[in-house]
Amino acid sequence: MTGSAASSAGSPGSTDDGARDAILAGRTSLGIELGSTRIKACLVGPDPTTVLAVGSHEWENEFVDRTWTYSLESVWAGLQEAYADLVADVERRHGVQLTTVGALGVSAMMHGYLAFDADGEQLVPFRTWRNTSTGPAAAELSELFGVNIPLRWSVAHLYQAVLDDEPHVPQIGFVTTLAGYVHWRLTGRTVLGVGDASGMFPIDSATGGYDARMLDQFDALVADRTAGLKVADLLPEVLAAGQPAGELTAEGAALLDPSGALQPGAPLCPPEGDAGTGMVATNSVAPRTGNVSAGTSIFAMVVLEGPLQQRHHELDLVTTPAGAPVAMVHCNNGASEFAAWAGLFARFAEAAGTPVDPDTVFATLLREGLDGEADAGGLLAYNYLAGEPIGGLTEGRPLVVRTPDSRLTLANFVRAQVYGVFGTLSLGMRVLDGEGVRIDRMLAHGGMFRTAGVAQRFLAGALGAPVAVGETASEGGAWGIAVLASYLSAAAETDLGGYLDEHVFAGAEFHTVDPDPQDVAGYTTFLERYRAGLSAVAAAVEAL
Repeated sequence: MTGSAASSAGSPGSTDDGARDAILAGRTSLGIELGSTRIKACLVGPDPTTVLAVGSHEWENEFVDRTWTYSLESVWAGLQEAYADLVADVERRHGVQLTTVGALGVSAMMHGYLAFDADGEQLVPFRTWRNTSTGPAAAELSELFGVNIPLRWSVAHLYQAVLDDEPHVPQIGFVTTLAGYVHWRLTGRTVLGVGDASGMFPIDSATGGYDARMLDQFDALVADRTAGLKVADLLPEVLAAGQPAGELTAEGAALLDPSGALQPGAPLCPPEGDAGTGMVATNSVAPRTGNVSAGTSIFAMVVLEGPLQQRHHELDLVTTPAGAPVAMVHCNNGASEFAAWAGLFARFAEAAGTPVDPDTVFATLLREGLDGEADAGGLLAYNYLAGEPIGGLTEGRPLVVRTPDSRLTLANFVRAQVYGVFGTLSLGMRVLDGEGVRIDRMLAHGGMFRTAGVAQRFLAGALGAPVAVGETASEGGAWGIAVLASYLSAAAETDLGGYLDEHVFAGAEFHTVDPDPQDVAGYTTFLERYRAGLSAVAAAVEAL
């Protein structure tokens, strides 16, 4: 598990009596995370560092009517497939059928807009975090509240629907996130973990709930347009890590496992966002700790010691799953464009008669990047498949840009692509540094960090700070939410930070890379060009 001492118990044909007994007795915790490209399930034992089984399902968002979305049908088809894959893994490893779990948790990509009427009928298609159509609403709410309200936040989507006089607004019974929706269907409760809730509406760190002043301001703002709308009535109840969040109902068990084998009754932890599970999976919930997660999007989370001095559009103020304040630098575009280029090189190898598996393609390209010039030889790579608020772009146009005197080599090309993954993130992190925020450790997780010493080294150069990477496994955030489910039984005795330190990460090993001075200087030059070149991407959006 990223940043943990997690290990797998059992293998096909193995006979681990302790693991089998734990599974049969329900002394387990199940975590399920709906990521942007994969739905993952992870079953852990009484010791949450021991992974008993895993399952997954690949899926992709759709761009329908200029909106990034997933259908609810694909949500349930994917969840059922991931769960069935996990059940099959239990059978292969341990020779028993999974019929019950001791605790369960759901996490998913944060933000976005899922609106339902009072009868639970979906009113409009799911609008994911990737959409950038809420500019007027986000700007007005940021000014009104005095805090940054990003385009992807649920309240920005709600207010934009009000501004656009969308006919579904008067019918709204509740709004939630993807994790909150799945949790509701499994338990019947409309609740949300505080970390995920903090991406819907601002949280008051003193109360651990939605900011009461801002709730009143929102209601007053929309009063003339939507008589009687009270935003607090539409938002999920906020819960902190360790608080009971309902039990798996018979209907919920049948939704997850149509075979009927899974029994109801398991307690659920509060549903969380992928940022929260990333913090748990890297033990980054204490002040002055942080993590970088690189996938379809890329974001950094830094737990704050105190409030920021100013409002910055590059920074979100969210929370840990326990409610501690966090500065988040969220970028809509992560490693997907680099993955597309890797696919192109894989196809070239296949066409040349020497097919190479995807992992080898990525590893080969990343290692080649180590031979690139520190500033990527004058090449620029923009990974903007979608709009990027920090870059001032409402739509995406991936670009590779170079001047005639640049050095176009494979090594420089790869380094530029990896630098491009970190480019927008670096702009936001420099704002955080300007606020005087101090970070004792920064941990990185995500598939591009599996090749040892490459992306990690480049990120250290981009941040100008040490970057640590722990053991990496495919379960990722699914393991993080399984740990939060396990924490339900320990919450009365210790806080989340203590639980992670003492029961999950005690003895965990991390590999830390310090920034190379040449990488730091080269990346600084790259970033200056990168910032200047954003106008070229804007011109491409305008022209194409």
